[in-house]
Amino acid sequence: MKNNEKLLEINNLHTYFFTQDGMVPAVEGVSFHIKKGETLCVVGESGCGKSVTAMSILKLIPVPPGRYVDGEILFNGENILNKSDEEMRKIRGNDISMIFQEPMTSLNPVYTVGDQIAEAVVLHQKLNRSDAMKVAIEMLKKVGIPLPEKRVKEYPHQLSGGMRQRVMIAMALSCNPMLLIADEPTTALDVTVQAQILDLMRKMKKDSNASILFITHDLGVVAEMADRVVVMYAGKIVEQGRVEEIFNEPKHPYTIGLLKSIPQIDGRRKVDLHVIEGMVPSLYNLPKGCRFNPRCKFAMDICLEKEPSLMNLGHEERQCACWLISEGEVR
Repeated sequence: MKNNEKLLEINNLHTYFFTQDGMVPAVEGVSFHIKKGETLCVVGESGCGKSVTAMSILKLIPVPPGRYVDGEILFNGENILNKSDEEMRKIRGNDISMIFQEPMTSLNPVYTVGDQIAEAVVLHQKLNRSDAMKVAIEMLKKVGIPLPEKRVKEYPHQLSGGMRQRVMIAMALSCNPMLLIADEPTTALDVTVQAQILDLMRKMKKDSNASILFITHDLGVVAEMADRVVVMYAGKIVEQGRVEEIFNEPKHPYTIGLLKSIPQIDGRRKVDLHVIEGMVPSLYNLPKGCRFNPRCKFAMDICLEKEPSLMNLGHEERQCACWLISEGEVR
C-alpha cells in the first residue's frame, strides 16, 4: 500500500550542456516527486529531457560538458547533487537502480552475466563471491530466465534481446533498491516479452514496496503501470497529474495530441491516425513564449510572447502550464 511520504523530490532542476555550438538547456526548471511505493511515468517525444532528468538523479551526466546549474534532488531528504563521487557509488545500484534502454550497450561483453550481477551484490551487500553467485542465480530465476544455473555462465551476446533485458532487471533488483528508474526498458522488445517484463516490475513493486520512475513514450504502458504521470516537452514539464486525470481530462494541447495519436480500431470505418504536426524544437534555438506554440493550433498572442508557468488545478499533484487554461477547456 502506498503512503504519502516522499522518497524522491526534485525541485527546480536545471541540467544544461555547454558545447561549442552553444548552451543546451536539456532540463529547465523541472519539479516533481515520487512517493514510497508509487509508480511515476514520465512521457514525451524524444528530445524532451526525460532521460537527462533520470541520469541527473544518479549524477551520471558527464561534467563537462554537462552541468547541474540549479535546483536540488532530494532522496530520503538528502540532496544528491551535493554528494561526492564516492558517496554516489554507494547509492547507485543499491538504494537507486536503473534499467537502461538498450541492454547490449549497458552490459559488459567480456564478462558473464552472472559476474555482472554478482559484482553489485559483492560491493553493496558485502557477500563473498560464492554467495553472490547464488544470489545471481536466484535473481535470474525470479526474472523468469530458464536454466539460470547455465545462463549465469553465459555472455550477453549469447542471450536474446528479451533475455538481456531480464538480466538488466535482475541486476537492478539484486540489492533491493528503494527506487527503480526504468528508461524505456521495453522499447526494443516484442509485445509478449514486454507484457512479461511489466508483470515482473509490478510484482517487484508489490513485494518490496519499491518506487518506480518509468520513462516511456508508450501511452499503453503508462495506462498499465502509472499511478501518476508527468508530461515533458522541450526540457520542461507541461502537465502532470494522476493517471486517470491525464487520460480522462487532459488539459495541455500537447497531452491531448499525444492521447489522440494512440491508434484507434474501428471495424466499421477507417480511422485516421492523428499526428502532431511539426517537430520538437531545437534546444539551441527555442521559440519565444510557450515552447509548444509553433505546433499548437490553439496558440494565442500571449503564447507567442510569454512562457506559461505550471498552475495548480485543484490539488498540488495536478498541474498544467498553458495560457488556455484560463480561457476554458481545450478539445
